[in-house]
Amino acid sequence: MNAGMDAAARALEVKLNWLRAAVLGANDGIVSIAGVVIGVASAGADKGTILLSGLAAVVAGAISMGGGEYTSVSAQRDTELAHGKNPKNTSAHPWQAALSSFIAFSSGAALPMLAVLGPWDDYRVEVTAAAVVLALATTGFWAAKVGNARVGRSVLRNVFVSLVTVGLSYGIGTLLGVAVL
Repeated sequence: MNAGMDAAARALEVKLNWLRAAVLGANDGIVSIAGVVIGVASAGADKGTILLSGLAAVVAGAISMGGGEYTSVSAQRDTELAHGKNPKNTSAHPWQAALSSFIAFSSGAALPMLAVLGPWDDYRVEVTAAAVVLALATTGFWAAKVGNARVGRSVLRNVFVSLVTVGLSYGIGTLLGVAVL
């Protein structure tokens, strides 16, 4: 019975490691890229400048998220091993976390990029903001379901915290009101 409980606890640790990296990556992809493209769009930039800014942010962000996950989870694994944990029983999987975060960031980034570059030039900020709210609500819902947590709290937390970030980017872009060259 104890071996069964150990296996269940181990499976939960692995699931949480992957889930944390995926949720963080997706949220960061959505919010970071939405913040960049909404900030640049609200400053009056054209589609080419928005695309270039967004793509640069996607590449930098995805690599940063993957590298950051690899580094932090490697440190966790090193600590577990230093404290006598068997290498087969560590909960930290650096490459799994890095890949999850890299893919999730890139996937999350796709939605604000597509929304801001759509054919609705006069409403690009509003359409992007609506797409971001939908994406964040979906990510919060998914995280709660996979983690067997409360859905309402997860969705609200995801949407609220992230909209503050995007709202600040919009405000900065509007205040500056200068197109990036």
